[in-house]
Amino acid sequence: MDSKKIQINREQLNRQYGYLAIKRLFDIVASCLGVVVLSPVFLITAICIKINDPHGPVFYTQTRVGKDGRHFRMVKFRSMVSNADELLAQLESQNEIAGAMFKMKDDPRITKVGKVIRKYSIDELPQLLNVITGSMSIVGPRPPLPSEVAQYTAYDKQRLLVTPGATGMWQVGGRNDVDFAEMVRLDLTYIQQRSVWLDFKIMLKTVKIMIKPNGAY
Repeated sequence: MDSKKIQINREQLNRQYGYLAIKRLFDIVASCLGVVVLSPVFLITAICIKINDPHGPVFYTQTRVGKDGRHFRMVKFRSMVSNADELLAQLESQNEIAGAMFKMKDDPRITKVGKVIRKYSIDELPQLLNVITGSMSIVGPRPPLPSEVAQYTAYDKQRLLVTPGATGMWQVGGRNDVDFAEMVRLDLTYIQQRSVWLDFKIMLKTVKIMIKPNGAY
């Protein structure tokens, strides 16, 4: 399918009252339970990060762009050196993915612990806190950086019509092995077809790739 043919109807999205109510209720219940059940993983990960780099923080927060272009602070386990954002400018010429996104397989900013938690998507678990507050959902498009959105076309900005997610079709469909154009196509396909059943299938696939990782790095 040519991604340029995907056009999202904003009014139709906003009329999905039943789906949106179920989705938000599930997000709250599932994320609260997730934080409790996964608290041992949180603790072990935090200890490992501190042992690997005692002077840096355990968590890393970053401004991301959410629904309708609203900015919010996304939280993750820190998987890079403390001054990773400052070093990015030196690495931009080595970007390995086309489009408004930076990806580098052997990124020198990633710590030893960071490589492990990124491979198994453990670094993403604190985003459950963003889900509880409502800035994110469990399933939805990846929340982009403001610098990425600045490069978006009007077509790409359709990704911002819904609440971003901790996981989604891009994450389970190849993640870093997928280029920007394909990521947009996957996200717009999800937005166009989203349903309780589709969300459930994506969550099941997410659990599977956490056990047997795909292209995460």
